[in-house]
Amino acid sequence: MDNDLLQALEKFFVDAIPTVIFFLLLYAAYRVLGHYLLKKVLGERYDRTQGAMAKAQADISSADAKATEYEHKIRDARLAIFKTQEARRQKLIEMRDAALAEARNRAQALVKQTRADLEKDQAEAQVRLQQDAETLAAEVMRMVLRPFAAAPAGGGR
Repeated sequence: MDNDLLQALEKFFVDAIPTVIFFLLLYAAYRVLGHYLLKKVLGERYDRTQGAMAKAQADISSADAKATEYEHKIRDARLAIFKTQEARRQKLIEMRDAALAEARNRAQALVKQTRADLEKDQAEAQVRLQQDAETLAAEVMRMVLRPFAAAPAGGGR
């Protein structure tokens, strides 16, 4: 039985030799024809993927730089608009102040002129009052003295 078993094993291994050789040839053909080509294609694909990722990263960085540049330009434009508005506001304030000063000067000149006119009118009125008072005093004296002047000088009472 040991002998039969050994012969069976020997026959089994001898019959398996062509299968093993065929398997080794198949493995070698796969390595040469399939594995290396597949590995090369996968490597190229990985490189392309990494290249696309690197390009995408570069595009993102470029977009971020442009966005930052646009933000700076917008901020500068807003600042320029603010400065322009501030200059206009300041100019309007200066124009308003100049108009107020001119109106104030005209009002002061008008007040001064009106005071001078009032003082002149007051002086003229005082002169007229003085003249009228003298005229009325003379008139009153004439009226008071007329009855005495009309009376006889001899005192006939």
